[in-house]
Formats: sequence, structure tokens, C-alpha cells
Amino acid sequence: MSTPRIYRGLGRREHAGWIMGLTPLQALLCVVLGAPVLWAISGGRFADAAILLLVCGTIAALVVVPVRGRPAMRWLAHLVLYEVGIITGWSRWQSKAAAGAAVDPDEPDLPGVLQRVSFPDGPQFRDVGRVCLIHDTAEGRWGAAARLTHSGVGMLSDEQCERLANRLGNLLLSLGHREVVDRLSLVVRTVPDDGSEYEVWRSDHEVPDAPALARQASAELDRVIGNVSVRHELFVVVSGPEDKLRKPAAAAGGGVAGRALALYRVLDGLEDPLKALGARTVEWLDGPGMAEALRTGFNPAARAALATAHERGTSGRGLEKAVAGPAFAPSPAARSYTHDGFTTVSYAVLMPEAGTLFGSLGPLLAVRTAGERRCLAIHYEVLDARRAQRAVRGNRFRTGVVTDYKRRKGFSTTAMDERDAQGAAAQERAVAAGHSVVRFAVASSVTVPSGWNVEDHAARLENDASGRFRLLRLELAQDAAFVAAVLPVGIGLPRQRGGLL
Repeated sequence: MSTPRIYRGLGRREHAGWIMGLTPLQALLCVVLGAPVLWAISGGRFADAAILLLVCGTIAALVVVPVRGRPAMRWLAHLVLYEVGIITGWSRWQSKAAAGAAVDPDEPDLPGVLQRVSFPDGPQFRDVGRVCLIHDTAEGRWGAAARLTHSGVGMLSDEQCERLANRLGNLLLSLGHREVVDRLSLVVRTVPDDGSEYEVWRSDHEVPDAPALARQASAELDRVIGNVSVRHELFVVVSGPEDKLRKPAAAAGGGVAGRALALYRVLDGLEDPLKALGARTVEWLDGPGMAEALRTGFNPAARAALATAHERGTSGRGLEKAVAGPAFAPSPAARSYTHDGFTTVSYAVLMPEAGTLFGSLGPLLAVRTAGERRCLAIHYEVLDARRAQRAVRGNRFRTGVVTDYKRRKGFSTTAMDERDAQGAAAQERAVAAGHSVVRFAVASSVTVPSGWNVEDHAARLENDASGRFRLLRLELAQDAAFVAAVLPVGIGLPRQRGGLL
């Protein structure tokens, strides 16, 4: 019998250190900081050398020593910015509608990093209507989001999971061959269900003269199954950089409409690959659909009212963009983010060195308490052929230099060095054979009402990841981490090399 395929090498850092785990910049700073100490010792000024060693050693430790994924100097800078934001009130948020100010219904009113994102409506797309575009003005990216219906992979066999994994790889490879888009994000959210939506549907469809035994059986099923059932929302976001969209957009007429038409050509070709991955329907979000996806991300309780309005046909033109964000969000705590009466804790999910299986992220979505919401987001960026070749050549050169230097100096190479060298060579051969290199980041979060003890639910999420993945709590950046883990806007991969967020 065939065994499940194990995917290894996923936890390799983008920007690994060359010299004793240090980057060239860190090594240069250490040399610069050590020069005054050596100069004082050579001049016989040992007292001055001791003072310089204390000062320069402290600075070097701040630059070099990593603390939970970030150097100590970066922690210090982030802490200063965090405290400045709290003192000045920059990190507090209240929507214009909640404050009673005049608002434009088509102008989003969103907090934090979402203020850099605009959501213009594109022209008509086939027979599905106008698609809401996602314009990240900071990174210069244009994208679109879709809501998918999918049955999940929990009940699939190993052969079926292997088939889906191959199809996902083909989809990512096809993105690398396109000239317009290069990023794809998958966002899965569990839906806290208080039963109100079902009660509305049941009251509208209940048969008055139904037998008493049928009513009793239905009520018993509601008690037994309804309390433990979990619903899911699945979104996919595709986006491309402005420099790749500029020429095809100019040929299509320029402006927002031209960029939309250039994206539409890609969206039209993505529906079949997404359905090959098991998606039954692919619904590209318009303005009200995007507003609902954002609103229910900030306020999970809002979904029941929105679903009831849709069920009874009282939603009108849909939710306006001006009320897509939260009504109020206080200054985020260092380890959590509070929004509209809910509190969220977000993590970066680090891949294990031993490898992982397709579908192994599923336990991170296992809700343990009714009313709890869990989210999982996977962000992919496919490098084009030129960037992929440059990346694998640089990685192979780095591992080769380190291995050769140790051998010349008489040091034995470790098993990790040999594994990195073999992995770099295998990756270079794969790129030469026509495959591509994919940057990716995974974020996960848990959301509960603010009156609950969020640390208990965060600990349960960590327990579910224990032995499978390592969760890195994104402290001092919980508001930005919330966007990466919960909202389908395509934000979550850093622009520069080095890690998540």
C-alpha cells in the first residue's frame, strides 16, 4: 500500500545567515562594534576596553540575539512604536458612522493597515455582475476575492489528498506562467452558529400539520447535532503587482476599468482549476459581498442578521462598504486584538523541519467550544522564472560556501548542513526542469467574545498545533496579524525577504 507523501523543506528561511547563523549585515555590524574594543586593547587601555566591551557587546547582543523570531533590536523598535501609538491614540479606532459623522456609502471606513486598501468596483464581469477590486496602495497590488463552497479534505483518502496536492501545485505553477497575477491566498473561517439562521429558515418552511413524532425527532436532532456542528467559510484571493498590470491595463483602456479587465482574463481561467480542487461553486465578490466578508470578519455575530436578511429578501442592495469595518476597536493589547466586542489572538504557523502532510493544518480549525471561531490563512507567492533561478542559485552558492569552508578548516559538517546542501541542489534541479519557487506564509487565529478568557482558547489552539507545527504569537502586531489571518484581502506576505509579516 502506498504511504502518504511527506512534504519536507517547507520551513527553510528565506534569508538564512551565512556566518554562524548571522546575515552579512549582522556580521559586518559585529566587526564594526568589535573594532573599538580591539583598538583599545592594542593600545594598552584595558579600562577603556572593558567599558567599550560592555557598551558594544550590549549593542551587538541587541542586533544578533533572536527573541521569538525577531532580533532584540527589532523588538525594541516595535515596542517603542507600540507605546507611541497608545500614548498618542493612533491605535484606537472608532468608525465615522458610530461617531455620527457623515459617510460616503461607497467609501470603506476601516482601521489599521486596511486604511491603505481601497475597494473600487470593476466593470461587468461576464454574467456575474461587477467584481470588487482590492487595491493595496502601499504595495501597489490589485486583486479580487471569491467565496468558495468546498466539502473539505477531512474525509478524503490518501490517494485523493495526493491528487488534490498535485492539482494545487499545478495551479500555483500556472500562476508563475501568467504575466498579471503572482499571489494566491486561501482563507478558511469557522462560523459560530447560534442557531438563529436555522430558526428563521425553519419558521418559514415549517409545515403546520406535521406529525408530532416528526416534530419530536426534529427537536431532538437539533439538541444533539446542532450544538456541535461547525460551518466553514472559504475565500480565495488572487492579486498581481502594478508593474505587471500597467501594460495590459493601458491596452484595455487604462484606469481602474483597464486593470479590472486585465484581472478578469485571469479570473476567467481560474474557476476550472479551483473546481478541480473540489470547489463546487466560485462566486467572485462584488462590493456588498466584500463588505459582508469584512464585516463578519470583525464581528462574527453579524453573520446571523445578514443571513436572515438574505433569507427573507430584505437585504436590499446589500451591505454598504462604509459599514464593513468595526464600530469600535480600542488600542490593541500586546498579545491580542479587540474589535466590536470580540477578542482575537493570531499566530504565525511555522512549518516543521521533519515535514508535513497534505491536510495536516485541519486541527487548527477544530473548534473546541460553541461560540469560538478559528481562522486559517495560507498566502502563496509564485516567483517568475528569473527570480526563481536567482533564488535557488544563491541558496546553493551559500550552502556550498559554508560546507567547503568548514571542510578546509577541518570542521566536520553537521547533518543539518548536509541536508541544506542536498535540498538546495534538489531545488535547483527542480527549477531547471521547469518547476517554480513559491514563497508562502501561514497564519492562524482564534476569536471569542470579549467577556471570555481568550488565553484559555489560545492555549487550546496551541495544544492542537503541538507536535505538528510551531505557533509564533505575533506580539505587538496583533491588529496587522488579524488582517493576515482573518480577512480575505490578500495581505500576509512581506514585501522583503525575511519572514512572515
